[in-house]
Amino acid sequence: MIDQATVDKIIDSANILEVVSDFVTLRKRGVNYVGLCPFHDEKTPSFSVSPSKGICKCFSCGKGGSAVHFIMEHEQLSYYEALKYLAKKYNIEIEERELSPEEKQIKSDRESMLIVNSFAQEYFTNILFQHAEGRSVGLAYFHERGFRDDIIHKFALGYSLEQRDALAVEARKKGYKEEYLFKTGLCMEGQNGVISDRFRGRVIFPVFSLSGKILAFGGRVLKTSDKTAKYVNSPESEIYHKSNELYGIYQAKQSIVKNDNCFLVEGYTDVLSMHQAGIENVVASSGTSLTPGQIRLIHRFTNNITVIYDGDAAGIKASLRGIDLILKEGMNIKVVLLPDGDDPDSFAKKQSAASFTEYIKKNEVDFIRFKTNLLLDSAGNDPIKRAELISDIVQSISIIPDNIVRSVYTKECSRLMEINEEVLLREINKRKLGQLQSTTPPNKNHTSENQNNKESTTPENVPNDTTITATENQVSLPEKRVPSPLDPFEETLIRYMIRYGFDDLFSETDEETGETKTWKVIPYILTDLQRDEIEFQHPLYKKVIAEIERTFEQEGEHLCRYFLAHPDEEISQLAVNLVSEKYQLSKIHTKFQTIESEKEKLADLVPRALFELKDAIISLNIKNIREKIKKAAKEKDLEQTKQLMSELNELYGLKVIFAKQLGERTVSPK
Repeated sequence: MIDQATVDKIIDSANILEVVSDFVTLRKRGVNYVGLCPFHDEKTPSFSVSPSKGICKCFSCGKGGSAVHFIMEHEQLSYYEALKYLAKKYNIEIEERELSPEEKQIKSDRESMLIVNSFAQEYFTNILFQHAEGRSVGLAYFHERGFRDDIIHKFALGYSLEQRDALAVEARKKGYKEEYLFKTGLCMEGQNGVISDRFRGRVIFPVFSLSGKILAFGGRVLKTSDKTAKYVNSPESEIYHKSNELYGIYQAKQSIVKNDNCFLVEGYTDVLSMHQAGIENVVASSGTSLTPGQIRLIHRFTNNITVIYDGDAAGIKASLRGIDLILKEGMNIKVVLLPDGDDPDSFAKKQSAASFTEYIKKNEVDFIRFKTNLLLDSAGNDPIKRAELISDIVQSISIIPDNIVRSVYTKECSRLMEINEEVLLREINKRKLGQLQSTTPPNKNHTSENQNNKESTTPENVPNDTTITATENQVSLPEKRVPSPLDPFEETLIRYMIRYGFDDLFSETDEETGETKTWKVIPYILTDLQRDEIEFQHPLYKKVIAEIERTFEQEGEHLCRYFLAHPDEEISQLAVNLVSEKYQLSKIHTKFQTIESEKEKLADLVPRALFELKDAIISLNIKNIREKIKKAAKEKDLEQTKQLMSELNELYGLKVIFAKQLGERTVSPK
């Protein structure tokens, strides 16, 4: 962990204008700077940088934040990786807490393995271009496959000599320990302690991490032999877990964000050819079955995946499980079948970026249509096989987490398969209920016998935030939070506290002691809320209030900066939105008159905002009591009705008081 003093130093040193200018061409507009947003395609600049506030924001796509959050988004780094990036840019030494001996050893091993892999990549690439065997065998192979030198360099491709221990000899000569050659899988130890290179006689495809570190290698043999595997990959290690990595993700991440879509292919050369054709938002699962970890890696950059298949029907059926995993992650999936005889590698070589994209748009289909077309051919007119097909598609639909998307796919399935939608709904809900029960621990009060009977479907065995209706075991999953009428009033107070927290509001004199107290924005708001026992309802605003109460005295006038650079992205993004101003007042408005700023009007605005919140709370309570009165009257409960009417009159009285404070015209209820 980086200590707080160093974090503060990095944030203080990071000039937002300098940081953004490394990636975006900016021009001055008023007190701010504008440019084309790096996070989406646009022709008119909507990306604004405010040096005075230390933030940037795109008023079209909404992305932005402090220098730290800009680097996080642009380079797809974690919060602490972004801090280290900026520390390196501004030559700030990182001071981290003392690690335990075990942590030190693990960290040392990881760093040593990454260093050895980096050496190996440079060695393989150097052999490819500088060594006679590398040029005549490895480079000739890549050129024969049609790959340009710029693509070879972009992906750091290489070649490993036929010599049994060429890499091991060079590594020892450079002072690298054999221990790390074995741990990374670059070398293997055979009988009698003989060391041999794992990838000898193969062209090399390095596997990069998100931040550009070399995690592993893939090697393709160039000589045909029944005894030799065509591809060999680095084994699992401390730094490489193949189920969590994708080939090409480092080179593709920015393009994936920009296009808001990721193409998923199978092999190394598929990725290379598509990049060479100008399609950069592409990654490969490297011939392995798609895993949840790989899907989540893509999900960091986009919600949309387009899976590209060649015409191998057997291979497609074997990979259908990956579609269900993508759906389960809540992502949107399209599927494209290439023409017979083509794979992404060969097809991309015939296309430009425009023609490739056009083919995708014309031929991509949703997963239901794809599965239906694929499996109906094998089902034919056999009713049993058709039922199995429908069951297979229903299972896929049931794992989609979003209610609306699931409903749309259910209608589509009903239309395509010519089956009643209600039948599908019942079956989907049964599957959904089964999934919920499979993830819920058995009730300790039930015997194993009871767990198998109908009692196991009662609400006590289902998570508390899930409601089951009485008809057809239908499950209603938790929905998104419904906006409250209080949200805008709570947001206004949060904005005043973050923007003007330590500005003076007004002074007042205690009549008894004669002492004068000057109220600042944050203490005034917090004191007023606590006195009336008002708690914010919006979960994010509640979290921010708790942070303000905890840190405002410690952070002082730096509170705004603290929230803008907050490690919780939800909080930092809120702060950016609250302090950003899309429009600037033209100088013409101030040429002949003085315009009073918001800051100068705080003494009126802050108390008014508190009154408006209280007025909204009273209006909400009045609405709720009216509903209760209707219910009590319907049930002919006179005592309850009388009590509620009394409460209602009190609220109307308060409403009149607040209306006078707010300058509103009121009509007293009769």
